[in-house]
Amino acid sequence: MNRVVRGTRARQTGRMAEYLALIHLMLKGYRILGFRLKTPQGEIDILARKGKRLAVIEVKQRQRHEDAAIAVTSMQQDRLWQAGLALQENRPSLRKLDLSIDLYTVAPGQWPVHIISAFEKIERF
Repeated sequence: MNRVVRGTRARQTGRMAEYLALIHLMLKGYRILGFRLKTPQGEIDILARKGKRLAVIEVKQRQRHEDAAIAVTSMQQDRLWQAGLALQENRPSLRKLDLSIDLYTVAPGQWPVHIISAFEKIERF
């Protein structure tokens, strides 16, 4: 299989994983505030709110949940934090919410996994 076909398939399965995450999160009581949200720091797969929590949710699909979890690099984690903080700064209605970076993993033949606060904020001095 050539590279273009593999890339197209990966994008399609990634989109399906995002749609699955959207539906699942709404069923869990989350209010979706943004989907494939473009920010100067990069794209946020899903921005959602539940109670006092603002969740920046990264969706990953891999053959195993463990592979999806390790696919999020520390650079990507930092970018997600920066994007979430920038959104809070620019939208007064989001400022008082507790920011969380969640991971939603999808693996074939297994239930999806939603990990709340998957990544601790890295303090930089």
